[in-house]
Amino acid sequence: MAVTSESTTLWFGSLTEGHGTTSLDTSDAAEFPITWAARSEGVAGTTNPEELLGAAHSACYSMALSHALTGAGHPPESLQVTAAVTFQPGEGITGSHLLVNAKVPGITPEQFAAFAEDAKTGCPVSAALAGVSITLEATLA
Repeated sequence: MAVTSESTTLWFGSLTEGHGTTSLDTSDAAEFPITWAARSEGVAGTTNPEELLGAAHSACYSMALSHALTGAGHPPESLQVTAAVTFQPGEGITGSHLLVNAKVPGITPEQFAAFAEDAKTGCPVSAALAGVSITLEATLA
């Protein structure tokens, strides 16, 4: 069964002077303030599309890696995944860097590296980001 998830943004004013909010409609879990300054310069306490995309990428990648490891008989104790999504004004989103730290009993670093790389390409959000560079730094704890 297909699942459709929705978010809504309400924006007021021009790009550079304006502001808005983005709401997670499907889960009703959160509403985030957004501004151009947060996107182009970084402003504490205000999110941007790239941070939200990073949340989606890190969550999706975690699920893909956990699934692959478990299917091979190596269920992870824990996975910590950070996705750092870069935005360059005038150019757009230029990449996502996945930083992975994992506790996986009974697996060698080489085996883990192979699973981590496969999950990078197997993650549906990675597929959606096919037009940008996706890099990976994965280590076992």
